[in-house]
Amino acid sequence: MKNNILKTGLIMILAITIASFTTVSEKKVNVKESTITWKGHKVTGSHEGTINLSEGTLIFNGNNLSGGSFTIDMTSINVTDLKAGNGKEKLEGHLKSGDFFGVSKHKKATYIINNVTGENGKYRVFGDLTIKGITKPATFQMMVKDNTATASFKVDRTKYDIKYGSSSFFDDLKDKAIYDDFDLNVTLKF
Repeated sequence: MKNNILKTGLIMILAITIASFTTVSEKKVNVKESTITWKGHKVTGSHEGTINLSEGTLIFNGNNLSGGSFTIDMTSINVTDLKAGNGKEKLEGHLKSGDFFGVSKHKKATYIINNVTGENGKYRVFGDLTIKGITKPATFQMMVKDNTATASFKVDRTKYDIKYGSSSFFDDLKDKAIYDDFDLNVTLKF
């Protein structure tokens, strides 16, 4: 009995000692210096643009990424491959409409990191992405070096009730079809 108490006490002291050398820190993302670019593909080409981050944090356990959360300002959808007067405003309006992101009702999208695997700047991030009030799991690779984190991944828009022009839901679209996946490229400065 004494032996078990002594062993338990030693294990607790060792755990507390190890925990005291591990530091958990939260780093705010600099939203002005961070960028999110998107690219949507259709049968006859593609469109691309930017969207702004409203706020974000990354959590580190020692030097390793362990969590974080992000809020995206959906009202900031910007088309960069078209010029003003050449369809830019029309496409931005359509992307903000109920056919796509329904920005009047859903001004924000979020991503919450639930789990991270990896180390030394190379991570697999598991989390929940919420668009149009619909939350689905989203997993991707993230690289962290110095004060910068980068990630590139695809999002299936139909999982978030964005079905406009999707050949998965509508027949006979031919060259008017828009692919279900769109690309996001994220650079976070902190």
